[in-house]
Amino acid sequence: MNPRVKRDPISPGQESVWDYPRPPRVEHTGEHVTLELDGAVIAVSDDVVRVLETSHPPVYYLPRNAFTSGILTPAPGQSYCEFKGIAGYLSVGSAHRSAWFYPTPTRGFETLADRVAIYPGAMDRCTINGETVLAQEGDYYGGWITAKIVGPFKGAPGTMGW
Repeated sequence: MNPRVKRDPISPGQESVWDYPRPPRVEHTGEHVTLELDGAVIAVSDDVVRVLETSHPPVYYLPRNAFTSGILTPAPGQSYCEFKGIAGYLSVGSAHRSAWFYPTPTRGFETLADRVAIYPGAMDRCTINGETVLAQEGDYYGGWITAKIVGPFKGAPGTMGW
């Protein structure tokens, strides 16, 4: 951990993002996830995985078939993750370039194939087991913050060097 960063205290039942590994870990969860946009539920799934990486709130990936038909459309651009490979982008309904995916994830991250991650701040509402998610600060990372997750979190101004 960066010596300039002071960990938030952890209460029973919580996780610190500073205990997450680097390289990141992918884990299946039994959590129930819903996404709402433009006044409608656009995705529901219990078949979700989350990626856990040091200093970041978890990023949730839903199967493509969890989304309302036709709501995902290709968006311009791509990016590279040193761990997961090349990501493509998607628009979700009216939310331009608000999701990403790994068409051919690298070894160890194969479970992300055919799954989509959403920037929760671009949606009207995202929930995990009924709890409304807060979006990770900044416009680069797409972490999902709940009462279960404590930081501090990378993404806010001044945290890029962590």
